[in-house]
Amino acid sequence: MGNFGSGGATVLLDTDKPYMDQVEFVRAKNFPPDIVIIMLGTNDARTDNFKSIENFVSDYMKLINEIQALESNPKIFLAKPPPLFDNELDLKSENLLDEIIPRIEQIANEEGLPVIDVYSALENHPEYFWDGVHPSSDGAAVIANTVYAAIILSTESS
Repeated sequence: MGNFGSGGATVLLDTDKPYMDQVEFVRAKNFPPDIVIIMLGTNDARTDNFKSIENFVSDYMKLINEIQALESNPKIFLAKPPPLFDNELDLKSENLLDEIIPRIEQIANEEGLPVIDVYSALENHPEYFWDGVHPSSDGAAVIANTVYAAIILSTESS
């Protein structure tokens, strides 16, 4: 198991920190994964990044295509990111809920990929986010349990 997250990274390629340009993405691809959970989109909701939201689907598909090309042929899950609450990081809840999550659902539907709904698991729990964005240990546990349950359900149904 590996964690190849990169704080502040985006799906969108024309931002200051696209995930596909990060060393963590290279490490993830070199890991030979069996299962890949993609949980991106939060930082795309930041006002300055959101300006190119129309590129979200095509940029996300580039990321997915690189993962699908791996020799390990991993099973890919797309995760709806956690909700955003009041914050001072210029991350807008309405951008996430109204624009980014529907695009993630669109991609999942078009590509036949399972979705893990981290958003719904945490939407009524602002207390699990110490700054309105980043989860506390309790919030991280909810995310981990939600991801775990989705993987187990997927393996039992296949």
